[in-house]
Amino acid sequence: MSEIEIGRGKRGRRAYSFDDIAVVPSRRTRDPEDVSTTWQIDAYHFDIPVMSAPMDSVASPATAVALGQLGGLGVLDLEGLWTRYADPEPLLAEIAGLDPAVAIPRMQEMYAEPVKAELITSRLAEIRAAGVTVAGALSPQRTQEFWKVVVDAGVDLFVIRGTTVSAEHVSGTTEPLNLKRFIYELDVPVVVGGAAGYTAALHLMRTGAAGVLVGFGGGAAHTTRTALGIHAPMASAVADVAAARRDYMDESGGRYVHVIADGGVGTSGDIVKAIACGADAVMLGAALARATEAPGHGWHWGPEAHHAVLPRGERVRVGTTAPLAEILNGPGRAADGTTNLMGALRRSMATTGYSDLKEFQRIEVVVSPYQPA
Repeated sequence: MSEIEIGRGKRGRRAYSFDDIAVVPSRRTRDPEDVSTTWQIDAYHFDIPVMSAPMDSVASPATAVALGQLGGLGVLDLEGLWTRYADPEPLLAEIAGLDPAVAIPRMQEMYAEPVKAELITSRLAEIRAAGVTVAGALSPQRTQEFWKVVVDAGVDLFVIRGTTVSAEHVSGTTEPLNLKRFIYELDVPVVVGGAAGYTAALHLMRTGAAGVLVGFGGGAAHTTRTALGIHAPMASAVADVAAARRDYMDESGGRYVHVIADGGVGTSGDIVKAIACGADAVMLGAALARATEAPGHGWHWGPEAHHAVLPRGERVRVGTTAPLAEILNGPGRAADGTTNLMGALRRSMATTGYSDLKEFQRIEVVVSPYQPA
């Protein structure tokens, strides 16, 4: 593994983003119709390897249902406006119209409203009534407070998502969430993250997690690199966590933990490269926030943007591209990789000769000299 000398007292490992790499065709090609994009996590099967990011600009109960009906998995933010207010629609519209100078302070005010257990129950019930797989997300800080409400509401998949989540959080003031004990005692599969490297991911896998989210500060609405100086280029991060999965399979006697790329996956080409680096699925934020049905009205933000003490995200304009069905399955209306995401994935897999996602993880990857404008 190559290291670069930053100065006489510090060396650094070279890491790669999705923009730095490309996939390479093999000796055969296929018809796109013969390619499978299905995947499975625990007992749940999906037609496409797409989860929605649990962000208010991306996932409402209605869009979670719509994504489920299109073959993906909608994940609702259980600490978002939908669980703080009986009718968050006026607030979502207000956020879309805010002047940039006051956007973060006003959002901090909105999100200061307490999360209400009865709204968690009703929102998840709304998704369940539509007959799709039900998934909700809490931060590690709120998991101990609301996990029983979430499980009692009938969630199928529980997501614990933070900027970074570790299996060894150390605190001198509060009792941290014991992930291993917590996951062991739950009756539902848990997806946890983000993780940005081999060691952190391996420890999360040992907690019993069904899936690990990979990413740190690479999303379109993040300013983590600017605010905290922390960032994990996604191609290297996904490949590192895939290596942890391989070694954990040997260690555990064959237990497979799903790797989900979360952050920096903005176009169909990024989805292709995430899976090529070892991801089983992707968690999409900005890519789905562009849908006409998206609750953000063409704007995108995450929980980092309205942190009460240290905001490290922004409300960003992503625009409105097409209906959700066209963004996922086409027909494409632009040549920039923002529509027909799954059609592009199938085309790339077919062009390079692979028939399913597990096979495609073995594709040859090269470091590309291309630099985006």
